[in-house]
Amino acid sequence: MTDHERQQSKADRLPLLRSLWYRSRREARDDAEAGRSITMPVRTATPPLLQVIRRLALALLVLALTTLIVYVDRDGYNDNSDQSVDLLDAAYYATVTLSTTGYGDITPVSDTARLINILVITPLRVVFLIILVGTTLEVLTERTRQQVRIHRWRARTRDHVVVVGYGTKGRHAVQTLVGQGIAKDRIVIVDAQRKASDAAGDDGLVTVTGDATRSETLLKAEVQSATRVIVAPQRDDTAALVTLTARQLNRRATIVVAAREDENVPLLKQSGADTVVTSSSSAGRLLGVSMVSPTVARTLEDLMTLGSGLDLLERPVTKEETGQPPRSCADLVVAVVRGKELLDYADPRLTRLQSGDRVITVSRATTADQA
Repeated sequence: MTDHERQQSKADRLPLLRSLWYRSRREARDDAEAGRSITMPVRTATPPLLQVIRRLALALLVLALTTLIVYVDRDGYNDNSDQSVDLLDAAYYATVTLSTTGYGDITPVSDTARLINILVITPLRVVFLIILVGTTLEVLTERTRQQVRIHRWRARTRDHVVVVGYGTKGRHAVQTLVGQGIAKDRIVIVDAQRKASDAAGDDGLVTVTGDATRSETLLKAEVQSATRVIVAPQRDDTAALVTLTARQLNRRATIVVAAREDENVPLLKQSGADTVVTSSSSAGRLLGVSMVSPTVARTLEDLMTLGSGLDLLERPVTKEETGQPPRSCADLVVAVVRGKELLDYADPRLTRLQSGDRVITVSRATTADQA
């Protein structure tokens, strides 16, 4: 089979992928819907279970303190059943009093006992109720606060970056974006695995847990208002479906897709990808370069790792550089983007930089000490 026939075969599979995509939209289930959620970065470091245990321990401490107070002053109380108050009676009285049940079978009869009830037992009752009821109120308040945060995030999220898949490729893509100055609150992670979403949340990123091949999930990530979409799932067929869905929801966004096999590149581009990066072939080329010249491979890795030494960056031409030859720039210019055309440094047309050009330069990374 020739390359042309292989590409034609891939193109013939495109309608099948589209039909699978539409079928996945029709096969919504309640449990799948319940699994999709937006998670904002957690601000507290205390786990909810630990908070509940602490409150329960504090409530038991208040109950024990009240029991001790009643038992010490047991002569000032009257039990209608046997006219005496022992330790069990004191614990019983403390329990029904703090819970505001108050059966009235054990009552304070002396002035001292009644004064202690006014000054000590009543405040302890209030504290006890605050501890128990406060836990429920805090949970409800936290949910409300989370919904308010999500609503505010939706209202202000525009021109952000959506990253589908938070595996090895997705994490390194986010690290590069953050290194290039993109704030974390402008990056949204979409992943079907709760573990990956939790890892993204721990990294301070907004996450959407759900199947990215479904439009409902991507709509929760506000993909319709995003300017860039990075698709980095584990499988190429999933990448094609995600790309189809994202392109349908957003016609103007730049979509970059990671693929495993070169033969799937034409299909992904027909699905709507602007750029397709093949991980297997890229790794193979790097392996070959490393065998021939390890120093060249280290230099390439240095260029691809932002902030490690040398950075390969794209930036607009400054006013001072307009009209000047590329060699006059402070950084080493390796290519110039002029309109939709890419001119390398050896192109004879590249004699002077023009307004609107974007230069691709090699510059030395700025460390925190240098800054």
